[in-house]
Amino acid sequence: MAPTSTPQTPFGRVLTAMVTPFTADGALDLDGAQQLAAHLVDAGNDGLIVSGTTGESPTTSDVEKAQLVRAVVEAVGDRAHVVAGAGTNHTEHSLKLAREAAEAGAHGLLAVTPYYSKPPQEGLYRHFTAIADATDLPVMLYDIPGRSGVPINTETIVRLAEHPRIVANKDAKGDLGRASWAIATSGLAWYSGDDMLNLPLLSVGAIGYVSVVGHLVTPELRAMLEAHVSGDVVKATEIHQKLLPVFTGMFRTQGVITTKAALALQGMPAGPLRMPLVELSPEETEQLRRDLAAGGVHL
Repeated sequence: MAPTSTPQTPFGRVLTAMVTPFTADGALDLDGAQQLAAHLVDAGNDGLIVSGTTGESPTTSDVEKAQLVRAVVEAVGDRAHVVAGAGTNHTEHSLKLAREAAEAGAHGLLAVTPYYSKPPQEGLYRHFTAIADATDLPVMLYDIPGRSGVPINTETIVRLAEHPRIVANKDAKGDLGRASWAIATSGLAWYSGDDMLNLPLLSVGAIGYVSVVGHLVTPELRAMLEAHVSGDVVKATEIHQKLLPVFTGMFRTQGVITTKAALALQGMPAGPLRMPLVELSPEETEQLRRDLAAGGVHL
């Protein structure tokens, strides 16, 4: 049974986009995934994204994705929303992933903008609608033009919001003006998908975040959100500013790389990366330590 949700917070408020742990030989580490999921929920996450960008979804198989959903749902599905990445740049493949995620017990779907092929807005509309029609699960759109090559225009977001199962958007567009209009006109639950903009997006109507740095600082992220919701803008700003070195350090390179390095230094399940991602150099690891320490995270 999924945790309780509301139309305003369909997947909770504080979600971490979880890495996919691998064993030393590169195989899927399901025990590690369950341990990490439990750790993240214990830290204060009320939702987890599996098989998103940070989960190395481009290099995991369909079978592995379904196994991962089952394992994480088994570990924390009674305490947290488990949202499965199902978006690809091939609509039929995305529908297959959506159905398999539903069969594996996912509570919701994350659907990224189709990447590389740069479809027009009508193509985006039909793609996301097809995913929403494929199962009974609620869907979170994922708008990240820096990776996908095209934005979901505000007009398209508003149009998609008419679908009863498209209930949220993960915003990694980096445009607060467009976000303001889309939040005001779409009625979707809005989640920050860019850690540096977590607080700014809350200020224009976002209800929570899908975070990478949540692997390390979930309590601080939750405290910042609660301060903002309660009207303590000064405290929320103080927390945001304290975390700036963490945001900076974790995105000096690809976030999966730094997250797995930080988790390994903490003794948490992470494991190697799958090519073409590569591990941090010793110098980069020391820079990450310095960045995190400046934000209060000591490894």
